[in-house]
Amino acid sequence: MKVLVAVKRVVDANVQVRIKSDQSAVDLSNVKMAINPFCEIAIEEAIRLKESGAATEVIVVSAGSDVCQEQLRTALALGADRAIQVKTDAELQPLAIAKLLHKVVEKEEIGLVILGKQSIDGDNNQTGQMLAALAGMPQGTFASSVKIEGEEAIVTREVDGGLQTIGLKLPAVITTDLRLNEPRYASLPNIMKAKRKPLTQITPEELGVDVTPRLATVVVNTPPVRAEGQRVSDVSELVEKLKLEGVL
Repeated sequence: MKVLVAVKRVVDANVQVRIKSDQSAVDLSNVKMAINPFCEIAIEEAIRLKESGAATEVIVVSAGSDVCQEQLRTALALGADRAIQVKTDAELQPLAIAKLLHKVVEKEEIGLVILGKQSIDGDNNQTGQMLAALAGMPQGTFASSVKIEGEEAIVTREVDGGLQTIGLKLPAVITTDLRLNEPRYASLPNIMKAKRKPLTQITPEELGVDVTPRLATVVVNTPPVRAEGQRVSDVSELVEKLKLEGVL
């Protein structure tokens, strides 16, 4: 079974982002970039499936300009077998990414797709669900446990009321939650080996996908500064302050 993992290039989670002066976007100049943390979890799960014998090959795919090859090489160093870059300079939105992934799934005859549940930049939480709909595959979102049993994936999902365990007939789409696993670090020997692993390029035009953005960004603002908290001596004073400030 081939496992496809989607990888997104994002600003490193430890970096304080800045907004461009014209408020058009986040300023990415001289900013450290990394693999989206949820994508790292997806890579780790795919590699574990291969190590357990449930998968035969792990393929990582990313869409974007050549700069995303850095993250693909990192994924290869973590244990993926080969990488695919969908080369484009267009602004990619969730639906366009889902369409590109759908074509890759068909082209590679993928048995299981694993994605991060969301990216830490857009926070859309849409691509996995859109891909499942386009491909007609069952989906298991917010996965905290994944097991392959024959032709079925047993997925434990984190839901509002607790945990839900479902069975998905393969091929299927799974999106990962934080508690699924702890991603490994790439060793120096594996980083060197990753340079020799195959990385192929393909364009949206070759896949027959129109990636023209459907949404336009109007303005980008920093979140408002949170007001400083106040100490109260007892519940009565708290209620009085809430009344005066119009909360109650």
